[in-house]
Amino acid sequence: MKKFATLFFMAWGMFFAVPCPLRVWDEKLSGEMLLCLPLIGALTGAVWALLAYLLGLAGCPALVEAALLTLLPGALTGFIHMDGFLDCCDAIFSRRDLEERRRILKDPHSGSFAVIGLGAVFLLQFSLFACADLSGRLWGLLFLPVVSRLCSVRALYRCEPMPGSSYAGEFKKLIKPQYGNLTSCLLLLACVLPVLIFRVPGLSAPAAAVGSLLAIWFGRRQLGGMSGDISGFGIVWGELCGIAVLMLT
Repeated sequence: MKKFATLFFMAWGMFFAVPCPLRVWDEKLSGEMLLCLPLIGALTGAVWALLAYLLGLAGCPALVEAALLTLLPGALTGFIHMDGFLDCCDAIFSRRDLEERRRILKDPHSGSFAVIGLGAVFLLQFSLFACADLSGRLWGLLFLPVVSRLCSVRALYRCEPMPGSSYAGEFKKLIKPQYGNLTSCLLLLACVLPVLIFRVPGLSAPAAAVGSLLAIWFGRRQLGGMSGDISGFGIVWGELCGIAVLMLT
């Protein structure tokens, strides 16, 4: 139990912007810490769904509600996943050779493709939230961040890291082969449970999984390996696909 608590609060401190109630770090457990990232996704999704419920209860104007729901997940995570998404947009859509794409990925400056990507994602999410009533769909908001993060963790455990990535080198020595199998099983459950138990409409969780996995596959193919930035790329695309199916069906 102590080990699980350590892993959870390590993940909280790294991937959740709300002040962590217990600051701990154990380098030897860093390979297992990612197993708790989906729990941080559940925490993010719970706050997301709660805000949607409260805004609906208060009769908040639809456009204001859509704007707040678009911004909240990024704010809760310190926009760490969005940062990876923007870096990948700059690198992948530059259409340069592989070496130059990797150099652009590590460049701290934001280019035009990052700006375009940010505007497109925010505009699409805002439009989707504004187009339909969220009542009856709140459980979907809980599961989407879980599914998208499970896809990313699975890829980080199972796929070859990109040279120079923080997940190369020592990190690979800290993970065990069964981690990838565990996350694959949890991903399947996270896609099935929302439909069978919580009656989430529109198969939004499987849509988030498909969107995330395809984005990760595309990112790995374009950049020659898996990285934390590609993880964020997959999370953002997965949640966007899940929101689209949730709100349009």
